[in-house]
Amino acid sequence: MIGVFRRRVRELPAAVEPGGLVAGADGVRVVRGRRAVLDGARIAVRAGEVLALVGPNGAGKSTLLSVLAGDLAPSAGTVRIGGRSAGAWSAPELALRRAVLPQTAELSFPFPVEEVVRMGRAPWAGTARAAEDEEAVAEAMAAAEVTALAARPFAALSGGERARVALARVLAQRTGLLLLDEPTAALDLRHQELVLRVCRERAAAGDAVVVVLHDLGLAAAYADRVGVVHGGGVAADGPPDGVFGAELLGRVYRQPVEVFPHPRTGVPLVVPHRNPQTAKSPQNTSLD
Repeated sequence: MIGVFRRRVRELPAAVEPGGLVAGADGVRVVRGRRAVLDGARIAVRAGEVLALVGPNGAGKSTLLSVLAGDLAPSAGTVRIGGRSAGAWSAPELALRRAVLPQTAELSFPFPVEEVVRMGRAPWAGTARAAEDEEAVAEAMAAAEVTALAARPFAALSGGERARVALARVLAQRTGLLLLDEPTAALDLRHQELVLRVCRERAAAGDAVVVVLHDLGLAAAYADRVGVVHGGGVAADGPPDGVFGAELLGRVYRQPVEVFPHPRTGVPLVVPHRNPQTAKSPQNTSLD
């Protein structure tokens, strides 16, 4: 007798209204070694918003991102994605609902750039949305400005080029939740701005975007909300102009800072407080 095996039909994700909850962590605890990297952390991720996670090195920003992605199960607390516990989704089902950009992008085989980007479409194979593959790949490559690199081996690219190709792969996945871990770290000024503009465009289209950033200026300029990760939790969560205060940031980063509005946009600018006696003085360029 020949058994009949039925493939599990994957439930396609439904769109979430702007402001609706897409993912969230509540009271999560993650221990690495003997240290609780996160202890009681909570954050909500909403459709149509860019949420920036900021904080000093080792604060747990990347760990919290992994928890929100469902890639790392906390020892305590709850994590929900798409209305369910993160652990209730299979890996293929999660891949339809969230796309993750890690800090580093490495491949063992010499795939050309276009094939790397096309990997982002793998979760949709066998679904009605597989028909979008060509359009999604072309659109993602154009958005990340890597179309001209299509035929080049991924391994032959510079670090910044690899970072943009990895971003294109995530964009091609076309999920309602994007989780990006330090996507601007290897990029020059132009492409840092490009990445954050793409984040804003995805949020404007209704996606939820979570991005880990070290640059507080970029977070203030492009994020709808910022979560300041510190002391095992989220020390502050809200609009940049309500969160970026000198007292809080000075305490979190253990560095005195000055915060003042940009003269044209009003966006908070954060700069380290420097002693004028030790800071470099302007050069005297007057002609005698």
